[in-house]
Amino acid sequence: MPHSALRRGAADRGRVLAAELARRAHELEAPGLPCPPLPEADDFAVGDQLAVTGHDLAEALRGAAADRLTAALDLLAAAEPEITTSPRFG
Repeated sequence: MPHSALRRGAADRGRVLAAELARRAHELEAPGLPCPPLPEADDFAVGDQLAVTGHDLAEALRGAAADRLTAALDLLAAAEPEITTSPRFG
């Protein structure tokens, strides 16, 4: 992207988006703790910052989904004896 486009606001919008991605990932990984500020990237590094924070959010979402899946499987395992001995399902 030309530097003139970056100076017209594209880099600033990218920084805002990167900070939001980082905040959302942090919320998943450390709920209730304040999110540390993201370093202000140089205009030409904002794309890299977006890539990193987007990847971090994807990994945090993957971890959160795995935790929820594990909890759901635990609930099913706990309910299994009731299900298998119930006259409705047996």
